[in-house]
Amino acid sequence: MDERKPWERAAAVLPAPLRDSLEALGEDKLERAEEFRLRRGFPMTVLLPGGEAETDGPPVGEEELRQAVENATQSSAHTALDRVRQGFVTLRGGHRMGLCGTVARKDGKIVTLRELSSLSVRVARSVTGLAGPLMPRLTEDGRFLSTLILAPPGAGKTTLLRDLIRVLSDGEGCAPHRVAVADERGEVAALWRGEPQLYVGRHTDVLDGCSKGEGLSILIRGMNPQAAAVDELGGVEDVQAAAEAAGCGVAVLATAHGAGLDDLSRRPACRELLELGVFRRLVVLERLGGERRARVEALS
Repeated sequence: MDERKPWERAAAVLPAPLRDSLEALGEDKLERAEEFRLRRGFPMTVLLPGGEAETDGPPVGEEELRQAVENATQSSAHTALDRVRQGFVTLRGGHRMGLCGTVARKDGKIVTLRELSSLSVRVARSVTGLAGPLMPRLTEDGRFLSTLILAPPGAGKTTLLRDLIRVLSDGEGCAPHRVAVADERGEVAALWRGEPQLYVGRHTDVLDGCSKGEGLSILIRGMNPQAAAVDELGGVEDVQAAAEAAGCGVAVLATAHGAGLDDLSRRPACRELLELGVFRRLVVLERLGGERRARVEALS
């Protein structure tokens, strides 16, 4: 078991001089670090709940960006970038590296990134205690109600999703549920050699490395779950699989980008889920200053 702190595991992909520059921020700030951001021509910054803090290191150059990508993927930057289609790489432990630069296209599709301009390393960590206060409003007669978590990027959707999976699986505030997780990018449970690196409960089954829609279908057919969880619903295939799960009597727990129902309704696939009545509860996450707040709404 890797006993390093979450920020230390995430920072391990950074070149040594950049890791050294973190020390001046102090342990208290680093314990609360959410992202490390590298922008070409500027010193690295650390995203904290109250905003970005600049390190005292030298300006980031092309070599530092490429070295970070190579460390993260254990291959040359050129080889790694050829595999990037969505602008990010998932790291061991559930951390995520987002990349920006010049896009190269072929037949109208993104095939690689070149001339990197910036990157961010998002720190994944298990935070317990978030879901407990919400459970009374997400259950009815002891049964968990299908729930959608809605928030803009960086507001903590995945963190709350993970904690809800944990309490459902372990039976905190409800009877223990068999929970199936379609973890497409490995950010929810962060499987490593078959073992979750981020705790998701004793009765949880995780499938990663395949699309969300395909994963949900496999889990419903093969693992007999009582609840199925997926991070960042969006595509038509995702929506069809979520609707299929709900039609089989499985409670669906999912996240999506958006600041409210109006945002969700503008996306045809997500609007279909609302019209079908798949979800009974909506949890809207808001970030005000350095605080996160969760608002629960009944959908039907």
